[in-house]
Amino acid sequence: MTLSHTALAALVQHARDASPDECCGLLIGRGERIDEARPARNVADRPRTRFVIDPRDHVKAIRGARAGGLDVVGYYHSHPRSAAEPSETDRAEAAYPGQLFLIVGLGADPPDVRLYRFADGNFLQVPFVTVG
Repeated sequence: MTLSHTALAALVQHARDASPDECCGLLIGRGERIDEARPARNVADRPRTRFVIDPRDHVKAIRGARAGGLDVVGYYHSHPRSAAEPSETDRAEAAYPGQLFLIVGLGADPPDVRLYRFADGNFLQVPFVTVG
């Protein structure tokens, strides 16, 4: 997988700006590349410990991606006080098998960023490189 430097910088900044709450958003790209991180509002009832992507932001991101000839290839969120490892809440609430999930862990400096694919009820870490 490749992740654009611009997308990486944007989602890390989003995580920092949202802290101490979790941030969330969508990963836009095509195939094995992530070109853009589209922020979304976190509408969770407990945003410090979980995230729920605003459905309106989700639909807007899907439409915007399609208009640009791209797809929603996954989702991102942050862990403001811990590492970028899926929590039990992440596992319990995960949907969209086969999709990518990127987590930004702000418990370290520099932030810990890890990419996973959700399959068979588990998160499998996916290696990535940043480009351009």
